[in-house]
Amino acid sequence: MPGKLQPDVLRRNVLDFTGALRDDLLVGGGIGEDAALIKVPEGILVAASDPVTGASKNAGALLVHINANDLACKGADPAWLVVTLIVPDAMGVSFISDIMSEIHETCASLNIAIAGGHTELTDKYDSPVISGTMLGMTRHELSAKKIREGDLILATGHAGLEGMSILANDREDLLKDILTPDEIATVKSWGNDFSVVKPARILRDYARYMHDPTEGGINGALYEVQQGAGLGLELYADEMPVSELTLRAARELSFNYMNLISSGMLIAVIEPGLVDEARTKLQAANIGSRVIGKFTSDERISLPTNEELWEILAR
Repeated sequence: MPGKLQPDVLRRNVLDFTGALRDDLLVGGGIGEDAALIKVPEGILVAASDPVTGASKNAGALLVHINANDLACKGADPAWLVVTLIVPDAMGVSFISDIMSEIHETCASLNIAIAGGHTELTDKYDSPVISGTMLGMTRHELSAKKIREGDLILATGHAGLEGMSILANDREDLLKDILTPDEIATVKSWGNDFSVVKPARILRDYARYMHDPTEGGINGALYEVQQGAGLGLELYADEMPVSELTLRAARELSFNYMNLISSGMLIAVIEPGLVDEARTKLQAANIGSRVIGKFTSDERISLPTNEELWEILAR
């Protein structure tokens, strides 16, 4: 099945192959881990790599945000981006220029330098391959392994916002009989809300762990966190932040919004005694938040991890 590998498949076929054992690799590849932590003389270097596969419009901005988000979830300040573009010859240099202009503008807004990469035209692909590797420094060591029973899950943003934005921009025909033109314009504007750098900078002093729900949505993210923490989870379904526009589209198009790609949403695992202070700091920055669950010693709950977007786009 196309898409992100399921955790058990990923573990057997990718994560079991780790190369040399090095003491300076503090956190490497793992289920639910957004980025690697590498000890260097100046502190901790954070590295993450992600491609853009589902969107065609705003792909350059999305590439920057998803990679910057992975670093922010480790408490880092994104600083350097390496870009790989492999573009079908038929799309030409003009496509490369447009994508790079968008990447440049988004990086400039986040104080990120484009440090290099690889660019080529090819006759081997029908669609472009757009990938980035982000680097930055942190003083935090956030990891799913630090999560403890009783810790609470705090969420910012809203479920499915990235997937809905992609649908509105790339497949407006699917939404035109469900949402009004003004509502579709609102959903398209959610493409400006993919960054979690701001809330992550606030929460990194409180959190044991942070994660942004990308492919597989909030269900996929929570399943990964359970696996990484080795704990059960009690989910407060009624507290899940989700837009009425997403709920309406989910009903009419028969998809599970909890499994819709959700860059722009942030989940942070925080010990109970720090949650109120963390939420107050977020509120002062005009960032809403909700407590959506807690970790337990019970058996891990079963959560679907499939991504809904690919099937919807294929209709």
